[in-house]
Amino acid sequence: MDLKEKIRDVPDFPKKGILFRDITTLLKDKKSFSFVVEELFKRYNDKDIDIIAGIESRGFIFGSALAYRINKGFVPIRKPGKLPSTTVSEEYSLEYGTDKIEMHVDAIKEGDRVLLIDDLLATGGTMAAACSLIEKAGGKVAECSFLIELAFLNGRDRLKGYDIYSMVTY
Repeated sequence: MDLKEKIRDVPDFPKKGILFRDITTLLKDKKSFSFVVEELFKRYNDKDIDIIAGIESRGFIFGSALAYRINKGFVPIRKPGKLPSTTVSEEYSLEYGTDKIEMHVDAIKEGDRVLLIDDLLATGGTMAAACSLIEKAGGKVAECSFLIELAFLNGRDRLKGYDIYSMVTY
């Protein structure tokens, strides 16, 4: 299946000069969404993974569907202030300024092998911060998985040392 046909291009969003890759068109198409989840299932069902972590918000969609499909737990990695219990956080650099992500301190056990999922690999900053969070909690990153990779932004460079998988590359 050509997933690029199911991903809508939105020019000048969120600002002029950006071509946004909108996955809502893929998600609403039951065949495409099922295809993505089944491809992830095939890749990860027999891998040594203890738990799946998804990055807010679209990583939640694929991560939780896959966690259900392969019978693993799911950990949400969120923006600050969204989780109700004690958290561990990681700050990371953006083009202008910084941002932060958090997860519950008890989400990952020492030695857990964690599959990290997000929808898009761009510059790699968010995923690098998520990898750091997993490691702070004593986990090991099994792989970083993405639906889309924007290769021209060189996000893999920030994730050196981690295994990376992406289904669609632009």
